[in-house]
Amino acid sequence: MTEFGVPEEDVHVQKPTTIRDVARQAGVSVATVSRVLNGFTTVDPILVERVQEAVAKLKYQPSRAARTLAGQGSTLIGLLVTDMQNPFFLDLIRGVEEVAQQHGYLVVVCNTLENAQKEAKYLEVLAAEPIAGAIVVPTHGQIDGLEHLRERNIPVVTVDRRVEDRSLDCVIIDNMAAAREAVAHLIANGYRRIGMLGGPKSITNTNERMAGYRKALQDAGLPRDADLEQRGSLIGAEVGIRLANKLLDLDPPVEAIFAANNRLTIGALRAIHARQKRIPEDIALVGFDDIDWAVPELISITTVLQSAYELGSTAANRLIQRLQKPDAPRQEIVLQHQLLVGSSSRPRVGNAALPRSLSPKAGKRKQKKAQTAIAQEVSYDR
Repeated sequence: MTEFGVPEEDVHVQKPTTIRDVARQAGVSVATVSRVLNGFTTVDPILVERVQEAVAKLKYQPSRAARTLAGQGSTLIGLLVTDMQNPFFLDLIRGVEEVAQQHGYLVVVCNTLENAQKEAKYLEVLAAEPIAGAIVVPTHGQIDGLEHLRERNIPVVTVDRRVEDRSLDCVIIDNMAAAREAVAHLIANGYRRIGMLGGPKSITNTNERMAGYRKALQDAGLPRDADLEQRGSLIGAEVGIRLANKLLDLDPPVEAIFAANNRLTIGALRAIHARQKRIPEDIALVGFDDIDWAVPELISITTVLQSAYELGSTAANRLIQRLQKPDAPRQEIVLQHQLLVGSSSRPRVGNAALPRSLSPKAGKRKQKKAQTAIAQEVSYDR
């Protein structure tokens, strides 16, 4: 007996064996154990034998939940986002959760931190659990752990970013068009030497925004300058500060900065403020996504707005439709964006605005005439 009167044998209660214990004992992944227990025939017979031996040795009894097959009674949806500290993704999560709950589902949120290995591991674990489907903000153009879900016929919807696999449903905005519109706005307000802050090439929407930036310059007949295109291996505010400082150090100086996400926009603001430069008198700024949470009433930043909540809710609705009709045609849903014009990109003093006739739809004659005028104007400025 213990000093509290509890029988000694009741104190050391053995914890139930889990599927992870079996995986560790067999020296295989959790997903492999799950496939063996669910009777998949694609598993190597040697691995099957090792799993079965581990199950017998540990006396493992799969729970009712663990035996639930994908799409057959599961009420869980897996959601992978890349940065849970970013308010953009908090809104996206809220959109997914509210729609999921309306249809009787609960959401399990995983934070990948832009790490492809974390992403693959989460997908492996989710595949071994009784989830009905998954919504993924991809870290790269390819999702390495996708095969774990496909083996169990678990549907996946990607959101915010495209992937190379065009068989997956996808919910995005037209990132190239959004960036092109933002940079064209700066050009129309008289800015010529425009720098861009972007993320790594592995992130598809960053590449699309870079393409939109370049297309706006091309539309206006402005030269592309590699020094004006600053990309970081990450997309946080600290990276934004470092990249913005590179632009601010250039000679001749940049006249405006286009930052390709909210974190980079915050970094650009901090770098500009640290140098005691005025916005837009000394340098203009256009961002991407809402940043009111970071600079309340300080300055109205021109920014490309996309509804993170709508991205999440649309992705959740699409996943539920996929669960109801697994063989339905693949969909790529493109939501609307909006350029919200603030004071950070007011027309530049002493530099004429771009002729309004210059646009992607302008006739060739007007386009050539406008580009000639711009080229002359740029040469005069220098």
